[in-house]
Amino acid sequence: MISLKVQQLTKKYNRNTVFDEVSFIHQQGILGISGSNGSGKSTLLKCLAYLARPNSGSVVWFHDNSAISKEEIKSTIGYAAPYINLYDEMTVLENLKFIGELSHASPDDSFYNELLTQTDIHAFRNRIFKSLSTGQQQRVKLASSLVRKPKILFWDEPGSNLDEKGHALVKQIVSNESKKGTLVILASNDSKEIELCDNVVKLGNG
Repeated sequence: MISLKVQQLTKKYNRNTVFDEVSFIHQQGILGISGSNGSGKSTLLKCLAYLARPNSGSVVWFHDNSAISKEEIKSTIGYAAPYINLYDEMTVLENLKFIGELSHASPDDSFYNELLTQTDIHAFRNRIFKSLSTGQQQRVKLASSLVRKPKILFWDEPGSNLDEKGHALVKQIVSNESKKGTLVILASNDSKEIELCDNVVKLGNG
């Protein structure tokens, strides 16, 4: 079982303190990070994924009580966020396959077909990414985070630009991934998304 221990984590940009001495332990289930805009949700998510370095404090991941290295964590995560873009000139399927090749996951065509169906993007699999609506692009970003069959899934504001059907899709995927044993970490200021979580870390007045 993968677990996480965060101790007195502080992040500053120049003189601006984003969050200060955040501590928590998460052992199982879906972890939510809540807070208003500007409370530091995205920054905390990046620190947990070792994509940003805190000013002080520690983030340690464990597998069955043994610490996991940063390199191993980075090789086993899936990450989706509005600020992470895919390649504009590639088709949806080309983007997904490119991620698979980069990560050496090399799934077969049946995997991609299943993923396209699961995220409801099969109908525009051969369309150029930049030609899609913002909602369609968001679905593709969510799909891209699942290509590596991650053990830890980081989703930052997954419902961004999605309609009601898209929000239902987020709920379904989060539930399915958690049941499979994936550790899901969800950062959001949407109360309905936070309700999906078993444990919640609140930042600011969140």
